[in-house]
Amino acid sequence: MAIMDVFLGDAFSARSLTAAVDRYSYVPNFLETLPGLFTQKPVRTAEVWIEERDFAPALIQTSPRGAAPSQRGGEQRKARAFMTTRIADASRIWAYEIQNVRAFGDEAAVKDMQMEVARRQMKMKADFALTKENMRLGCIQGVVVDADGTVIYDWFEEFGQTKPTERVFDFSATATEGDIRKATNAIKRRMVRNLKGLGGAGVAIHALCGDDFWDAFITCPEIRHTYQAQQALALQNDVGNAWESFRFAGVTWHNYRGTDDNSTVAIPAKKAKFFPVGAPIFQIAHAPAERFEFVNAPGQETYSWLVADRDRDSWADVEQYSYPLHVCLMPQALDAGKIS
Repeated sequence: MAIMDVFLGDAFSARSLTAAVDRYSYVPNFLETLPGLFTQKPVRTAEVWIEERDFAPALIQTSPRGAAPSQRGGEQRKARAFMTTRIADASRIWAYEIQNVRAFGDEAAVKDMQMEVARRQMKMKADFALTKENMRLGCIQGVVVDADGTVIYDWFEEFGQTKPTERVFDFSATATEGDIRKATNAIKRRMVRNLKGLGGAGVAIHALCGDDFWDAFITCPEIRHTYQAQQALALQNDVGNAWESFRFAGVTWHNYRGTDDNSTVAIPAKKAKFFPVGAPIFQIAHAPAERFEFVNAPGQETYSWLVADRDRDSWADVEQYSYPLHVCLMPQALDAGKIS
């Protein structure tokens, strides 16, 4: 059986490979696991239209009985289109790479090729997962960046909203006890007010902490005094460990575990990023792939197909694609903190 004949079979169609890629285990991604954080939005076009309007309520001036009520104008709206991004990767399988694993004309060619394609897909899927986590991490900070650090979308700039000034936290032994709770309360009030009612009472505030910020936070006197009286055992064993979560002052704090170099995808060591969960301000649109068979169909998270060497029958490219747009609709509701 010729390799080209294998590629022309149903097992290697674009739809078969697209379905297969979703069945393999995924690389753990913290932001993907938070329920209620991101809303998935499959779309049928490469562009996504976002409409802006102000829902802020206004006081109504009293008027005498019998007088005509004041007239309120229509809502001011603005709609703009944003292009989805493209994530693409490919891995070439050469004929010589599987030369010694089958006899000429053996039907095992399909099985051998499927295993090799699956192995390449899994490696690319890990890269895709890391890339999308990088985009999610940027989205919850209001600025989505590319692999090289260039800005894809600055949602503060796109929506004309003000980026908050980083708040300095003092976790030293000389700090006044209660200051951390007051600073946290101020952050929570500002964020909820800037949501303008989105999410209602179901909004929860979370913070991703860099390593130095986390260690200073969970070892400062105010935090330890809060739990020593009744939960001393928990403080010793369960509270404040690396890469875990901790609830204090109505905020769930997480020591974010990034890449092993702690820089490629990570929270800076001395900083914390605050964001709301349960308010629908983070959305991911998925556009359809650039193939005729997917035109005008709702977008999927990931696509995969195989491109064969039709001239020499020497290689085949396993390709994977995704067309997401990570949107933060209200970056004004985000906040950030740091230690000196």
